[in-house]
Amino acid sequence: MEIVMVFYHIKKSGLLAAGLLISMLLTGCAGGSENVQSGMQLIQNLDYQGAMAEFEEAEAANENERLLYRGRGIAYMGLTDYEQAISCFQTALAASSGIVESVDFDLNYYLAAAYTKNGQYQEAKDTYDAILALRPKEEDAYFLRGNALLNLGDFEGAKEDFDRVVSMSPQNYDRLIEIYETLDHFGYRQEGQAYLQNALDTAEGAMDQFDSGRIYYYLGEYQKAYLALEEAKGNGGAESYLYLGKAYEATGDYNYASSVYNSYISQDPSNAEVYNQLGLCEMAKGEYQKALEAFQAGLEIEGNDMVQALSFNEIVAYEYLGEYQKAAVLLDAYLANYPDDEAAAREKQFLSTR
Repeated sequence: MEIVMVFYHIKKSGLLAAGLLISMLLTGCAGGSENVQSGMQLIQNLDYQGAMAEFEEAEAANENERLLYRGRGIAYMGLTDYEQAISCFQTALAASSGIVESVDFDLNYYLAAAYTKNGQYQEAKDTYDAILALRPKEEDAYFLRGNALLNLGDFEGAKEDFDRVVSMSPQNYDRLIEIYETLDHFGYRQEGQAYLQNALDTAEGAMDQFDSGRIYYYLGEYQKAYLALEEAKGNGGAESYLYLGKAYEATGDYNYASSVYNSYISQDPSNAEVYNQLGLCEMAKGEYQKALEAFQAGLEIEGNDMVQALSFNEIVAYEYLGEYQKAAVLLDAYLANYPDDEAAAREKQFLSTR
C-alpha cells in the first residue's frame, strides 16, 4: 500500500517562502471599498471563485483599481493560476501615481511570491532586488531573496543574504530556524546547523531554556533538548510542549511524547498545533483511531491556522484505517481548497486504485 507519509509539522519551513509570505500579507492593505473588502474576506475563507465575483462587482462600481487587481492576484494564486496572478500584480503596480507607497512594496512581495510559485526564480530575485534598492533594511526581502538564490543554485549568494539577516536580528531564533530548515531542504544541513551552533556559542548566557532547547533539537542533540525544554515548559506556552514532545519522539519514546501533548491539552484544549502533533505521534505508534480523533479535535477549534495540515492528516488517518471511500470524499474537498498540494495529488492517485 503506497501511502505518502507526508505530514505537516509545527513550524513552516523557510523553503515555503511564498506560502509564508502570503500569510504575512493577507491582512495588509485593509482599506478599499465594499466589494473589494468582501472579496478579501472570501479569500480568507478559501472561496476564491466567490472572491472573483466580488472583484467583478468592484470593477463595475469603479472601486479602487490597485486594491481590486491586488485582490484578483491573490485569488488567482489561491486557484494556482500564477500567470494570471503575475499579470494582476503587474497591472496594480502599473496603476501607481508615480509616488512610491507602502502598497507598492506589498504588491512587489506578492509579485515575487507568484514568480516563485510559478518557478520563475530569477524574476523573483529581481523583484526582491528592487525592494531592497529602496528599502535596504527589509529583513524579509533578504531572507526571501536567499530562498530564490538557492532555487537558482547560488549557495554563496544565498548565504550572503542569510548572513545579513542574522546580523540584523541575531536573537531572532525563529528566523534562524527558518534559515536552517531552508538550507536543510536544499541539501545544506551542515551549513544550516552551523548557524544554530554559532547562536549557541555566542549567546553567552543570554539564550533562555526554550530557545536553547529547540536549537539543540535541530542540532540532533535530543537529550540536551529535552533537558532544557523540561525546564522551559513551566514558563513557556504550547511551543515548549511541542518541542519537548518532538525531542522525545526523535529518541523513539512516543509514549512519553504523547503524554507530553496530552498534558498540555489538559491545561489548554484550544491549541490546534498540539492536537496535530499528538495525532502525528499516535500515527507513529500505529494508533490510527487515536490519531484520527486528535486531528478531528483540532479541526473543531474555530479560527485556527492549522486547518490545511489537520485536514490532510485526517485523510491519511482514514486511509490507514482502511476507510478509503471516506478518505476519497475528504480528499476531493481538500484539493478544491488546496489544488497545488502535490502530496495530496499523489494521495488521490493512490486512492483511485483502491
